[in-house]
Amino acid sequence: MSSEPGTPTLDQLRVLVTVVEVGSFAGAARKLNRATSVISYTIANLEAQLGVRLFDRESTRKPQLTDAGRMVLGEARLVASGIDTLRAKTKGLLQGLESELHVVLDTFLPKDRVVDALTGFFAAFPTVSLHLSVETLGAVTQLILNRRATIGVSGPLDTMDGIERISIGGVRMIPVAATTHPLAMAGRNAPGAGREHIQLVLTDRSPLTEGRTFGVMSSRMWKLADVSSKHMLLNAGIGWGYMPEPMVREDVAAGRLVVLDMPDAASGDYSLHAIHRSDTLPGPAASWLIERLRNQI
Repeated sequence: MSSEPGTPTLDQLRVLVTVVEVGSFAGAARKLNRATSVISYTIANLEAQLGVRLFDRESTRKPQLTDAGRMVLGEARLVASGIDTLRAKTKGLLQGLESELHVVLDTFLPKDRVVDALTGFFAAFPTVSLHLSVETLGAVTQLILNRRATIGVSGPLDTMDGIERISIGGVRMIPVAATTHPLAMAGRNAPGAGREHIQLVLTDRSPLTEGRTFGVMSSRMWKLADVSSKHMLLNAGIGWGYMPEPMVREDVAAGRLVVLDMPDAASGDYSLHAIHRSDTLPGPAASWLIERLRNQI
């Protein structure tokens, strides 16, 4: 046999996959609405094209794949699946559906809301590739302005030209510290007590809120780039700080963290908005995702 295999057709590969799935040449003929002889001829041509025997026709009446056949079957399934995906994505493009979507989320958006939205998105738009980023404060809006993301979920920022905002509720922010922290052990604290202790604060990686602070009470600050580091240090007893209530709910219930009683550092709502550029209307998939987030309220 030649060491240079030919190029099989997509139809030949689909016939091979169908024969294996239904277990016989006759069954494949019925499923594909063809004569059994045509199925046999197609498989024979595929074997001739590739230069290998795909089925053992001698030891059993039921088609049994050879070692080479099993290898070819795996590749045939990948090719057929790739073609189906290509057709589905092309159909979506013809209907105006995005081929991919870049989304950036505020780090304080509760996990259960993220999971709900993206699980539903995957079910509704299986052909749309999703690129997901998580940022803090102004960095979300910066990615939208720079066109590195199509839509985002942003925290409370001032209204700015070029950005459309749609309210999607918010999340409760509460001051917490480890049970061993002096502020937690004190019970009810006097006004200004938080200023005497290190406050853990998230920093913004964009110039939009440069020089501004949110909910900062203490002059003794540790600035952190991500909320997971803040969460870790709070549990370690290093400092106090504001956290989204859903993110620390289990810690409070288990007694690892305490909600601080400080009259000048009360709990408050952190508003959330879906955002996009004013000059770029969201496509079908992006619009669906925004509406899903709105409906979660």
